[in-house]
Amino acid sequence: MSKRRIFLEDIPLDEARAKLQAALESAGKAPPTPGEPVPLDEALGRVTAEPVRAVLSSPHFHCAAMDGYAVSAAATLSARETQALPLRLGVDAFPVNTGDPLPERTNAVIMIENTNQGDESTILIYAAVAPWQHVRLMGEDMVSTETVLQINHPLRPVDLGALAGCGHQSVTARRKPRVLIIPTGSELVAAPERPKRGQLIEYNSLILSSQIRQAGGEASATDIVGDDESELRRALSDAIASGPDLILILSGSSAGSHDFTAQAIDASGELLVHGIAVRPGHPVIIGMVAGIPVIGVPGYPVSAALTGELFIVPLIRQWLGLAPPEFSTVEAFSTQKIASPIGDDDFVRVALATTDGRLQATPLQRGAGVITSLVEADGLAHIPRFHEGVDRGGTLRVSLYQPLSLIEQSLLIMGSHDPMLDLLATHFRSRPAGRRLVSVNVGSLGGLIALRRGEAHIAGCHLFHPESATYNVPYLQRYLPNEPVALVTFAHREQGLILPAGNPNDITSIADLRRAHVINRQRGAGTRLLFDHLLAQHEMPAAEIAGYEHEEYTHLAVAAAVADGIGDCGMGLRSAAEALGLAFIGLVWERFDLVIPQRRLETDAVEALLAVLRGDAFKRELGAQSGYRSDETGQIVSE
Repeated sequence: MSKRRIFLEDIPLDEARAKLQAALESAGKAPPTPGEPVPLDEALGRVTAEPVRAVLSSPHFHCAAMDGYAVSAAATLSARETQALPLRLGVDAFPVNTGDPLPERTNAVIMIENTNQGDESTILIYAAVAPWQHVRLMGEDMVSTETVLQINHPLRPVDLGALAGCGHQSVTARRKPRVLIIPTGSELVAAPERPKRGQLIEYNSLILSSQIRQAGGEASATDIVGDDESELRRALSDAIASGPDLILILSGSSAGSHDFTAQAIDASGELLVHGIAVRPGHPVIIGMVAGIPVIGVPGYPVSAALTGELFIVPLIRQWLGLAPPEFSTVEAFSTQKIASPIGDDDFVRVALATTDGRLQATPLQRGAGVITSLVEADGLAHIPRFHEGVDRGGTLRVSLYQPLSLIEQSLLIMGSHDPMLDLLATHFRSRPAGRRLVSVNVGSLGGLIALRRGEAHIAGCHLFHPESATYNVPYLQRYLPNEPVALVTFAHREQGLILPAGNPNDITSIADLRRAHVINRQRGAGTRLLFDHLLAQHEMPAAEIAGYEHEEYTHLAVAAAVADGIGDCGMGLRSAAEALGLAFIGLVWERFDLVIPQRRLETDAVEALLAVLRGDAFKRELGAQSGYRSDETGQIVSE
C-alpha cells in the first residue's frame, strides 16, 4: 500500500480556471472540436462548425398567403362596393389555398371572405386588389446563397426548419465532446440494484451525464470502482486509452483515507488543482494525464452538480465554440416605433446591442412567414395587451435567446446592405474573444441617422455625391456635423444591371431601360441614389421608368425579383446576379465604407474588428469574391 499523501488546499475559482485553461492550451486541447456532417433530423442542439448558406430560395415560387382566389390585379380595377364585379371561375379567378402556387398570369389573391358566389361558375367581388396582395413572393424568406446561420450557432427547431426550407438535408456540426465518467466508492451500488444498509445508490454520474448532454456533449460511465488505489489507477489507464476529451472521477476527491483520485492523477500525469475556494464543492481536483483533462468531482450531489456548472459545462461549450450559458430577462430601449394590436399580447423578435451603455432592441421583420427572423433574433420582447405599442426610445422587456455577455460584446452595424458583411461576421466571430457582428439593413442614409441617434456602433455607407463625384464624405458633413468619425474602406464592389439569364430583352445600358420594367431599391439606399444619378446622366426622368416605385431592401431581393420575372432588370451587385445565375452588365465600381465614430475607435470590440478587416485571411477571401476588390480594405479614407 502506498503512503497516503494529502494535497488538499483552497485556491480562488478564477485561478483554478486559469490553470485548467493554460494546461488545455499547452496540450493543444483548447480549440473547438472539428465539424462532421449531421442529418437535419439528428441535428437539434448541435453547433454549426461553419457558416451555412441557402441552397434554394424560400419560397422558390410565388404562393398564396391566404385561402381565396388567384386573379390578375388588373382585371379587378372596375370592382366597386356599389357595383359588384363578376369573375369567371377557371378563367378570371382560380381557387387557391394558403401555400398553393399562383396560376399563370395571376399576381394577387382575393380572400375568400371578400367574395360572394354569383352562380356555379362565377364569384362577385366588391373592391379591386393591388398587385402581389396576399402573395408570398419567391425568396421572401431566404434567397439562394444567403447566409442563414453563422458559425458556432446552436441549432434550434426553427433553425432546422430554416435549413430544410432552403434546401439542406444535413449540416456540418461540431463533433460532440466525449466525456468518460468513473464513479468510485465501495459503498455505492448502481441503479436499479436495491441498496443494503451502508450502501448508497450512485446517481451523481446521471446528474453529470445529463448536464453534459444538455450542454451538447456525449457522456458514458464505467462500472463503479471500489476504494482501492490500484483499481482506480487501472480504471484511469483504461479510460485514457479509450481517447475521450475529458475524464471525470466521481467521489474520492477529498483528503480522507479512501480518497485516491489526487494520488492517481499525480502518479500518471500532472496534478494542477486540489481544492477550490467555493462552497459547496471545495475538494475539486483538476489534472492532466496524457494530454487529457481529468476532473475529480466531490461525492455530495449538490457539490457534484455545482462542479458541473462551474467547470464541466463551460468546458463542453468551449469545445463547441460557445460561451458559458447565461439566461436572463432584461429591459431594452426600442430603436423603432412598434405598433401593436391593442387587444393582444404582442411578442416581437429583436436584435440586441449595447450602445453608449444602453441596451437597445431593434425589431426584426415581423412577417408570419419569415422564419429567418427567428434565426436572427437575440430575444423576444413582450408588449402586453391593451398597449398600443412602443415609441422609438420606449422600454421593452426582453427574454433573451442569447447570453447577455455575448450581446454586450456585439457590434451593431446599421446602414447599407452588403452580402460580404456576413463574411466579415464569420471572421470576427471565429476569433477567440467570441465577439459577434450584427448587421441591420436600413439603407446608407438610415445608417448615418442611426449613428447620429446613438443607435448603432458603425454605419455601412456607399453614398455617391454627384457634385463632387466622391463617396460618403459630403453626406457625413450633412448628417453627422457634430460627430467626429473615421471613414474606413470595407471594399470596392461592382454595381450594374441585374438581368434575366441570357438577357432576353437585349438590354445593354441605362438608355435601354425605357423599354424595361425595373426593380428599384428603397429610398435612402446608396444604390437608389447611384441609380438616380445614372438616370440623370442619360436625361431619363423617373416617371419614364416602368417599375421605378417597386422597392426591395437588399441586392439579393432585387436579383430574386428579376429571376422570377417580376421585373426585367434591377440595379445591384454582380455577386447578387451571379448567385442566382443571372446576367449582369457592370456600370461602375464603387467604394463601400464603414463609418465609425472616433470615440469608438479605441474600444476593444472595434479594434478587434479592424484587426480582422485588415488581416490577410479576410482580405484574401473578400478579394476572391466575384465583383469585389480588397486592395484598399481597412484603410482610413477620411477622419
